[in-house]
Amino acid sequence: MTIGPARYERTYDAPAELIWKLWTTTAGLDEWFAPGGFQSRVDELTLRPGGQLRYTMTATAPESPRFLRNAGMPLSSEVRKTFSEVAPPNRLAYRSMIDFVPDHESYEHLTTVDIEPAGDRTKVVMTVDPLHDETWTRQHRAHRGEELDNLEAAIRRHTR
Repeated sequence: MTIGPARYERTYDAPAELIWKLWTTTAGLDEWFAPGGFQSRVDELTLRPGGQLRYTMTATAPESPRFLRNAGMPLSSEVRKTFSEVAPPNRLAYRSMIDFVPDHESYEHLTTVDIEPAGDRTKVVMTVDPLHDETWTRQHRAHRGEELDNLEAAIRRHTR
């Protein structure tokens, strides 16, 4: 069975400029970008096509370290993304280096984010390519949904 790209749509009660800021600044990304059970710290952010986002992701919830240890993976790892499109404040695309899968060669993975103003609200459409197999794709997609929930929580903190 071939898995195609996944498309996530969320509409937030916030202006597009705030969502862009949360997605494209060190302070914004540090606030929400890690999936549940992890914390991230941005180490480098060069926001232009060909520029890099490099951050350290560390397992923090009890089940995350257990999963990582069982998979033979470290509790902290550096994550790298290379921007392929940067069109403020509406479109961002990046390729993530998938180099953390035990016994699997590294490869790149594409994510595209479209930020569409809709009056006082903003629709975010995230399109995510599949990973190398169904199990890793399912897990990765669950994390992406959690990230969008985290983005919503960050937006609420900024719009109170």
